[in-house]
Amino acid sequence: MKKVSFGVEKHFCAECSLALSRFIGKLDGVESIEVENGMIVISFDDAKIAEETLSRITIDNIGKLGYKLRA
Repeated sequence: MKKVSFGVEKHFCAECSLALSRFIGKLDGVESIEVENGMIVISFDDAKIAEETLSRITIDNIGKLGYKLRA
């Protein structure tokens, strides 16, 4: 199992955190997702989903929710 993390410029509101957790958490290969304190940490099985694919999907959804990644 691997982990990938993303820093977000501001804290997620409760509804956005739940929406992201529900969507990303349903992807095949995702074991867990933690969204707190401006960080998103996803544990996943890289035999089922590539890190590049998971990262792209996560970044796209962060943007759709109106948040930006930290530089």
